[in-house]
Amino acid sequence: MATGRGRRSAELAVPTDAHRRRRHGGARTLECMPVRTVLERGPKAKRAVAFAVDWPGWSRGAKTPELALELLESYRKRYRPVAVAARMADEFDTVGSLDVVEDRVGTGSTDFWGISFSPSAAEPEPMDDTELERRIGLLRSCWGVFDAVAARVSAELLKGPRGGGRDRDQIIRHTIRTESEEFAKRLGLHVPQGGALTPKGLRDYRETYVATMRAYNVGEGKRMRSWNLPFLVRHSAFHTMDHAWELQDKDLTAPAE
Repeated sequence: MATGRGRRSAELAVPTDAHRRRRHGGARTLECMPVRTVLERGPKAKRAVAFAVDWPGWSRGAKTPELALELLESYRKRYRPVAVAARMADEFDTVGSLDVVEDRVGTGSTDFWGISFSPSAAEPEPMDDTELERRIGLLRSCWGVFDAVAARVSAELLKGPRGGGRDRDQIIRHTIRTESEEFAKRLGLHVPQGGALTPKGLRDYRETYVATMRAYNVGEGKRMRSWNLPFLVRHSAFHTMDHAWELQDKDLTAPAE
């Protein structure tokens, strides 16, 4: 398994469209590039996370690094609607196998929750405008997928083995409030409690969140201490998709496979 140690910095640079495409006889064709993947292990080796650097929201955690990579690959098809909504289906459909470009130790949250909670070396800032807009486009698509799923699943959801678990509206409120009232605060954006829970409030918040990201990327605002902007986008996308998939998996109206 490849690790992040000893790799040249150029190998960790975010590929732009220019890197992803090659010109042949005047025509532009998509290259088959591997999926740049970061493997993150908990400090106590209780859990691990694997995530696709260039596809915010495509991230999965498991008990071991091997299982995390296997689970990430199994979610390739489930993540595809995000790429489709972002008009990146052709690019997504041509990416190759997972390629671990960094193998790192995460934070206590990696062990406890099975999630990544800090930036990787493969996520430098500031980003160039093209890469920032690409990531914002994918984050917007994650929001769109979540909204669509939330609008069609059953109000009551499948319960856990002990009869516990949140219903649809509780998950929706949690997802929106955590991002708008906790994640966005990292950029200095303060949303009133429940301020993003109305349709207009959610639209206004998301537009302000994106505008604040753009301003932060050019140097405005107080710098985050333990997070950076690429991670903030990735973490927002992950949290959104994690709960979108939870809603899908617990939907009582979903047809049996």
